[in-house]
Amino acid sequence: MTPETLPSWPDAAATLIAVAAGRAPAQTVVRGGKVVNVHTREVLTWEVAIAEGRFAYVGPDASHCIGPETEVIYAAGRYVIPGLCDAHMHVESGMLTPAEFCAAVIPHGTTAMFTDPHEIANVLGLPGVRLMHDEARMQPCSMFVQMPSCAPSAPGLETTGSEITPDDVAEAMSWPGIVGLGEMMNFPGVVNGDAKMLAEMAATARAGKTIGGHYASPDLGPAFHAYAAGGPADDHEGTCEDDAVARMRQGMASMMRLGSAWYDVESQITAITERGLDSRRAILCTDDCMAGTLVNDGHMNRVLRHAIACGCDPLVALQMCTINTATHFGLERELGSIAPGRRADLILTSDLTELPIERVIALGRTVAIGGKMTVPCPHLDWPNSARDTVNMARDLTAGDFDIAGPDGANEVTARVIGVVENQAPTRALTRTLPVRDGRVEATGDTCQIALVERHRATGGVTNALVSGFGYTGRMAMASTVAHDSHHMIVVGTCRENMALAANRLRAVGGGVTLFSDDTERAMVELPIAGLMSDSPAVDVAARADALMQAMRDAGCTLNNAYMQHSLLALVVIPDLRISDLGLVDVTKFELTDLIET
Repeated sequence: MTPETLPSWPDAAATLIAVAAGRAPAQTVVRGGKVVNVHTREVLTWEVAIAEGRFAYVGPDASHCIGPETEVIYAAGRYVIPGLCDAHMHVESGMLTPAEFCAAVIPHGTTAMFTDPHEIANVLGLPGVRLMHDEARMQPCSMFVQMPSCAPSAPGLETTGSEITPDDVAEAMSWPGIVGLGEMMNFPGVVNGDAKMLAEMAATARAGKTIGGHYASPDLGPAFHAYAAGGPADDHEGTCEDDAVARMRQGMASMMRLGSAWYDVESQITAITERGLDSRRAILCTDDCMAGTLVNDGHMNRVLRHAIACGCDPLVALQMCTINTATHFGLERELGSIAPGRRADLILTSDLTELPIERVIALGRTVAIGGKMTVPCPHLDWPNSARDTVNMARDLTAGDFDIAGPDGANEVTARVIGVVENQAPTRALTRTLPVRDGRVEATGDTCQIALVERHRATGGVTNALVSGFGYTGRMAMASTVAHDSHHMIVVGTCRENMALAANRLRAVGGGVTLFSDDTERAMVELPIAGLMSDSPAVDVAARADALMQAMRDAGCTLNNAYMQHSLLALVVIPDLRISDLGLVDVTKFELTDLIET
């Protein structure tokens, strides 16, 4: 069963009624378990009958639903909980295709995902979104797609490979797997009444679907209220309790994220655990998880365990990644709970706190047992147009990474991007740096950073400075994952190694590589849009782990620093970012000079 073949509730109703009444046998019955009812926050000694990929009977005794061909699963006292839902995430951040992402997370109990493929949208536009949508519809779980809203994320501050228009949004709203509009990152555009942003939100609202939010500003004054008035129904950019409270008070869902590098649950969940606010508008999500996190640590089960460890009642935390998510997207009658008519997504677990995932049922059939998939996750035949996307004009040289100093200067005061561990925002720093032979030299903890144009073969290279990685020696790391424009980011202490890394990615068609002392130390090839691999998650995770080790060997001590590296071009999150057009002051949404005058 897949979302493509799952009968609608009305089409399945006659069968569901007959099974619940005992007139027809169920396909599967789960007996002897403790059903967690997220509608009432109860644990009930109930049984479950499944037919047509949906729950038919949920009650104290399902014996009347059992026929000669019925599969009976004995839960043996285990908890029977709804399949977990990730309310906001990006498949591409796992470096995986939708199929391989599903194969990685289903064994962890994730049976529904709400994914915004704005990464591929920035590279390939609407055709890329369609490819993601179509592969999502082939999977043995529910992967809903939000139509990307902001490509580019900040018009006038960056150039993307493709753009998304209001007409694109209106067209996508008719696709069967589209559940709403992806995160509205251009929050200044919304606040200032930008016609394009309003048109995209209007097309979504007219389709009766959910508008995703992204308000990456600490300003909770009139600008925030104006953003809420524009229509975004949720936000995942909060980093403190006041952020969560402000969003919920405006009727928005506060999406609290725990990804590979974003740790924003603990600082916000106190709105529920200590201030005692109603938890219905609180939702858990991941936003960005790398393959290594998925393989080694888990997915939504990891987030759920973390929320419980932060003091949240296990049943409340479970609601925050099941029924709250479904209700938010208008799908409460479709998923998010173990109740009649809903998609038959459930997990068997022996402990509600530690959450060992022992069996996963999605769309009515067992899809994983003991951490292993029991069914395939089908692949799309990705076309060459999606595999040939690193379009650089030429190989680069060390001279492309020179930062020219003012004539006659011995030193300069420069603006520097400051990386913040475990958070998406950066800091706007200044450093006094020497000028030698007419070039600004990065010293101490300051490295060079460059954005290399890779969509239209312009030959453009933007140079700037970054601090916080801790790199030492002669090294460079390059990546064609550069949220959200997805040009190529190169960070390094050595211009020669920066050129080697950039040229290597041009040769292989995209990915991430690290060079030190003129030698490649790690490589993750990402041939699809320069963002994803169609290899299994365990293989991608192993290569990503080797990359992390190479980063540590080069002096970096930050947790999951690759995520910070890949977001340094995200020109909608304060304070300071780099784009193909220059250095961007995101607090003012304007370009700024690298060298202070």
